[in-house]
Amino acid sequence: MNRIRTLTVGVLLVAFCAAPLAGFAADKKAKLKPYTLKVCIVTGDKLGEMGDPFVYDYEGREIKFCCKGCVKDFKKDPAKYIKKIEEEEAKAKKAKS
Repeated sequence: MNRIRTLTVGVLLVAFCAAPLAGFAADKKAKLKPYTLKVCIVTGDKLGEMGDPFVYDYEGREIKFCCKGCVKDFKKDPAKYIKKIEEEEAKAKKAKS
């Protein structure tokens, strides 16, 4: 009986300590800058044509690709693709004005 009580207290203690960490993970996800483009930045293909887009977290920024394979190309020169994303976002913002 004493072992069960000790085990129960241990499990509850671990759960109590881990709960705030789960909240931090959710906060991090919420703070990502959203990807606003409708196309894969690597291929130019419309997102969703080959199934659900692959979502990648790059330095606090959400990047969506048409497939997981595009991440490899993105990682070769991320600055090039980030610049492309920012240019496309600026064009879209200007078009709305």
